[in-house]
Amino acid sequence: MSPKKPKSDYVIQTVTHALRLLEEFRTADELGVTELSRRLNLHKNNVFRLLATLEQRGYIEQSSANDRYRLGAKCLELGETFSRSHSLLDQARPILRSLAEEVGETVHLAQMTSFEVVHVDAQVYHQPILTPSRVGQRLPVHCTALGKVLLGSATERCRQAYDQMVVAGRELPPRTRATIVDPTKFFEHVRTVAGQGYALDVEECEEGLSCVAGPVYDRTGLAVAALSVSGPSFRLGADELLRNIVPKVTASADRLSRDLGYAPG
Repeated sequence: MSPKKPKSDYVIQTVTHALRLLEEFRTADELGVTELSRRLNLHKNNVFRLLATLEQRGYIEQSSANDRYRLGAKCLELGETFSRSHSLLDQARPILRSLAEEVGETVHLAQMTSFEVVHVDAQVYHQPILTPSRVGQRLPVHCTALGKVLLGSATERCRQAYDQMVVAGRELPPRTRATIVDPTKFFEHVRTVAGQGYALDVEECEEGLSCVAGPVYDRTGLAVAALSVSGPSFRLGADELLRNIVPKVTASADRLSRDLGYAPG
């Protein structure tokens, strides 16, 4: 029997381009043909044809005010379908809501995909100065509490793959002056995170923003997500995080893990 072809051999380039185009709207509400052409490194005519196809299907719409393009209602429908069908989100939502009310700050649920932190749900507690929802956004692993706790709770094989594929012997890119950029120090930190069961980010990803995260496990013992509380550093300094927020975040993460069938040995 001949060996199976890798799935990459079946990839349709035009579909890939269409999906890449949609993904560009993660960081921009509206985009024009010229800008999309530059971002995607595609000819304007190809971009226009992709936009016309996606618009016809309802995934893209054109603004009558400025002729720029934005996501259409079909994208929202798919997102809502994902939320309804994803048991993790169903189980997590009341816990996120309860935690946000308890701490009075924004709470996120995230997963690690392709060694990036993907925010999949949030509860925003409305303060005079609040941390907005990051649902749908991707952030680096190395400078976020969510990323560090997800990597720390992952398998050793996963951490080795991150080292080989992302770090590759280079310094990690700084986001702020507090970002850990030395690979050796970073992996020492990740081992500490794995042992203590939570991670802190005190202005490592964004100036003025602090965060704490705890891991969520499924019934097989696999870390499938992480919960976080984030807020401005003047409210959530390191002492406040350790004294009051860490116990609440880890308790909520443990509760969600139990709801998913996790039973620590």
